[in-house]
Amino acid sequence: MIETFLKVGERAEFSKTIGEADLVLFSGLTGDFDPIHVNEDYARQTAFGRRIAHGGLVMGLLSTTASMMSRRSVERGAQAVPVSIGYDRIRFIKPVFINDTITARYTIEEIDSEQGRSRSAVEVVKSDGEVCLAGTHIMKWVKR
Repeated sequence: MIETFLKVGERAEFSKTIGEADLVLFSGLTGDFDPIHVNEDYARQTAFGRRIAHGGLVMGLLSTTASMMSRRSVERGAQAVPVSIGYDRIRFIKPVFINDTITARYTIEEIDSEQGRSRSAVEVVKSDGEVCLAGTHIMKWVKR
């Protein structure tokens, strides 16, 4: 049995405004230089009308919220090391554009102390409330 020191319904949030540099740096890091992300002239001719942020960049903000939960549990006395074992059913619902401010939200939905796992709803929301990404995150709690 593993105690996480977290509660169902507990939430972590992290906000960021996506800038030009974020797209450039993410492209360099991943090698994804698709013109929808890096070429304004090309992107203007698409259904989006402008460049969009990489899905992986948007999803990456969820790593921050998962880490926030991990630190919170350890600070409260958890004797297990929480590690991500996967994201399920991630859906990119709306595009994220340069200068959009987005908030990653992480909400604990289930804690299974016997299996040493937690399941959380994850989403990324624009400042106008529009959901642009949704899915589930599974965390494994490994004894130290």
